Amino acid sequence: MEKIVELNNKKYKLIKDYREGFEKEVVEELLTEYFDDFDYIFGDWAYSKLRLKGFNKSDSNKVTKINDIAGLDKYIETNCAYDCKHFLLEKVDE
Repeated sequence: MEKIVELNNKKYKLIKDYREGFEKEVVEELLTEYFDDFDYIFGDWAYSKLRLKGFNKSDSNKVTKINDIAGLDKYIETNCAYDCKHFLLEKVDE
């Protein structure tokens, strides 16, 4: 299902779009330079609001315990509403 999307002049691969959680216009409103250093951007919906979180590849020199992509499933389980709409974007190297 992978698809390339452009957000704020950067390219990302949409790797997961659970229950059609990816809404480009809303993501662009929330996406700031803060997320430029992350390899992945995860978004989930709670109470009709989108939350974004950055993750890094496990072998990245920027990875920490709280932003390691290997912990994504646990993050979803403990920090997201049950069965919520969500998505995962991976930064595409240009």
